Amino acid sequence: LTLSHTLSQTHTHTHTHSLTHTLSRSVSHSSVSISEPDSHTHTPAPFSRSAIGTFFQERPLLTNPFTQDALLRAYLQRHLPDQQVQRDLLLFGDRLVSEIEALGRQCELSPPVLQRYDAWGRRVDRILTCDAWTRLKHISAQEGLVAAGYERTYGDWSRVYQMSKIYLFAPSAGLYTCPLAMTDGAAKVIESLGVPVREAFERLTTRDEKRFWTSGQWMTERRGGSDVSSGTETVARRQQDGWFKLYGFKWFTSATDADMTLTLARITDRHGRSTAVLTHTHSRDVPTAELLLDGMSAELLSEEGRGVASIANMLTITRIHNTVCAVGAMRRITHLCREYARKRATFGKLLKDHALHVQTLSRLEVETRAAFLFAMEVCRLLGREENRSASDRDALLLRLLTPIAKLYTAKQAVSVVSEGLESFGGQGYIEDTGLPSMLRDAQVSGTTNVLSLDVLRSIAKSSGSVLQAFFTDVTERLLVAEASAALRPAVTSLRTSLSALKRFAQTAAARPAGTLELSARDLAYSLARIYMGALLVDHATWENATNTDIYAALRWCDQDLCPVISRDAAGCYDPQTAAMDTARLITDSQTRDEV
Repeated sequence: LTLSHTLSQTHTHTHTHSLTHTLSRSVSHSSVSISEPDSHTHTPAPFSRSAIGTFFQERPLLTNPFTQDALLRAYLQRHLPDQQVQRDLLLFGDRLVSEIEALGRQCELSPPVLQRYDAWGRRVDRILTCDAWTRLKHISAQEGLVAAGYERTYGDWSRVYQMSKIYLFAPSAGLYTCPLAMTDGAAKVIESLGVPVREAFERLTTRDEKRFWTSGQWMTERRGGSDVSSGTETVARRQQDGWFKLYGFKWFTSATDADMTLTLARITDRHGRSTAVLTHTHSRDVPTAELLLDGMSAELLSEEGRGVASIANMLTITRIHNTVCAVGAMRRITHLCREYARKRATFGKLLKDHALHVQTLSRLEVETRAAFLFAMEVCRLLGREENRSASDRDALLLRLLTPIAKLYTAKQAVSVVSEGLESFGGQGYIEDTGLPSMLRDAQVSGTTNVLSLDVLRSIAKSSGSVLQAFFTDVTERLLVAEASAALRPAVTSLRTSLSALKRFAQTAAARPAGTLELSARDLAYSLARIYMGALLVDHATWENATNTDIYAALRWCDQDLCPVISRDAAGCYDPQTAAMDTARLITDSQTRDEV
């Protein structure tokens, strides 16, 4: 206090000393007595170390994420031990650190800018994106981030290889994974329909950056986001050359800056029926936008009236991309947390030496491991389907697990990233660190209730066959793990939960109407936790498994693996409970209105 008072008396003409002068004046108003020094005998340096202190926290550094990911490397060693895959991912990890990370950060700091008019007053409505966004497009082509899924170099495991790169790429990509997901989905639709737009397919799946196209997905209108089946107000007017003109308003368009897009429209001479159309945009707009379509040229892609059905494959692909990106975010935050724990000292020791902090990071690691194995299993099933080697069980599992994987990993990502940010204290909240954007990006992936209802639809449409495939698959995995004494507690917990889930499924038909819908969310969570536990146990039985693999399986199975049973026992799905929930909501709303 004496020093600050001295500075205020002798150097109030500098910025630093003006601040200390303010401090000294505030102190003088208190009961503290400060003696007046001789201002002529003390002249400190204008920017002495005492002004800002000598300590600066060392930040966590991103190192090659492939070499840092023991689980990814072990998984590939077990299932895809090709040396070329290892070399490619190793080089890709180096490129992420040396180039891609900075590009993604630039995209975050330089968002698209709307240019409404040109210099001469003409209306252009053009959105300008930064150079880094364009560079990420070129890199995506070079690295085959879409192409690898269609080259099928690794047979059934081609999708695992592709999604391993997406998994590493996503946390550094500045959300460029969005147009990649839409591009992959469009390529899947074109390939599955076998329509004569070969050039579009080749451009979507090329490694040539000069020919590479990205695709958008323009489905959403004002009626709502996920309910595309309720109809579209966009109309398609047939032209003499066989093409169409589109007229309508799209409330939310993904990857709006793409070279082409898939969208839904109503052909005017087929009132009430929607069709998927392929549109070449030839424009550069904002990655996400509201768009007014006023005579845009479009080419018919699906059979008339089969628009919604024809985009099912796109939804499968984009859901899997969402899953992989969510898991990538979880892995990145755990990577940074571990790195920071070795550098940050609090209360006399490093974070890594605080037992409670290590316990927290351990729990995040278990969540991340379970999510990773779940995501890769869905990718494997997709690869088998595309390689025409999928069994009937594989096909049923892919249908059931795809929405479950998206909804559950989306929730995990928000929780894990949020918890991880706490490891950095205030820096986890400061925008300049780049950390807060991880939480915002993680939040965008979830539509839990919609996906839960989709799980119910898959059960109903298959007459329960998807559940039978699930039960059989989990049972077989547990049979293999029974021989391991170390895994016995986890296997026992999984068997108990699986049996309880079977009983719930068998009695579901006899329950009051609406019960299943009330239980949809908890049912999806139960399916996810049980399956993730089975995958962790399965990985821990591998001959090269480590003690960490066993420990992760045991810790995962400590939790409530079947919340649909515990919630059912608590009466959460009874008609009276639903009525009380509604009554409380209405009553609360009325009370607030009256106030």
